Amino acid sequence: MKKFLKFSIGILLLPLCWAFSKALIALLASSPAGSPDWTMWALPAGFLISVGSFFVLPRPFRAYVLGHELSHALWGVIFGAKVGRMKVGKNGGHVMLSKTNFIISLAPYFFPFYTFIVIALWALAGLFVDLNAYRIWWLGAVGLTWGFHLVYTIYMLSQPQPDVKEHGRFFSYIIIFLMNLFFVALWMIVVDAPTFHSAGVILRKEVSSAYLAVWRFFLQTVQ
Repeated sequence: MKKFLKFSIGILLLPLCWAFSKALIALLASSPAGSPDWTMWALPAGFLISVGSFFVLPRPFRAYVLGHELSHALWGVIFGAKVGRMKVGKNGGHVMLSKTNFIISLAPYFFPFYTFIVIALWALAGLFVDLNAYRIWWLGAVGLTWGFHLVYTIYMLSQPQPDVKEHGRFFSYIIIFLMNLFFVALWMIVVDAPTFHSAGVILRKEVSSAYLAVWRFFLQTVQ
């Protein structure tokens, strides 16, 4: 029954997936015109290096598993869970939590843990030191860690995952897709041009448009 309810919720969230996708494209298009700072190329360069290394270099699965389990733990703490023993190995791991929910279970697939660490350390260090001279390296690290998250998420989801099966594949994939888009938009705002206000305006417009289109289609169908 719970899986059927989540499946139904997933269907209701499909227009939101479309709206989030269009909003993200609009955010990219709304970036300031003109010649961008050349250091911004460090981010896509780091991303491409990370993705490319997945196919040509030994894969650091232990590092991925560590980030995976720490993501469970972090989101568990956010939702008030107590964190117990954690095990990390090359072939898998686990962390003991006093409670869980679908956000905690699916967190490793939408939350780029190492990107979060890179941005948090940059923000913390920036309180004490002028880091502008090192911005290119920071952007490279953001791209590198984001690429790591994306490619390993896709790889892991191509195989059976208990976290996904627990809540139903359809519902889980919808949540993972939406949350990944959310964090892409959030990193864009943190790293460079868009503001929270402009992102909110674009998102409200696209969400309203998507659900209005669905409502009109429904009315035409039942008539």
